[in-house]
Amino acid sequence: MKEQTEVGKLKEGKYLLVEDEPCKILSISISKPGKHGAAKARLDVMGIFDGVKRSIVQPVSAKVYAPIVERRNAQVISIAGNVVQMMDLESYENFEVTVDDEVLGRIETGKEIVYIYSMEKRKIDFL
Repeated sequence: MKEQTEVGKLKEGKYLLVEDEPCKILSISISKPGKHGAAKARLDVMGIFDGVKRSIVQPVSAKVYAPIVERRNAQVISIAGNVVQMMDLESYENFEVTVDDEVLGRIETGKEIVYIYSMEKRKIDFL
């Protein structure tokens, strides 16, 4: 799910949809308006799920979409290779997430963990 907002209302640390990928805003710089134009904002963002850094330049009054990003709790059911099977503690939905070896060492079967859910994608979140 996503909601529409203006570029001028965005703040660092919030989320923005760039190329249909939910991204966290790392920095915002706004230029002054020119003689015939409006102020422009340069946004440096990083993809939540793919980790790719992107930069976009938009007028401050431009409409953009902000994804709805939720942090949810889940219980680890099983671990098979780099695939972790989890169950959401609110909806009791079972799902699988592929993780890196670094994250795999911090996960144990039966433990509760926090994961990020946005745009039908999931990722384990270690704060």
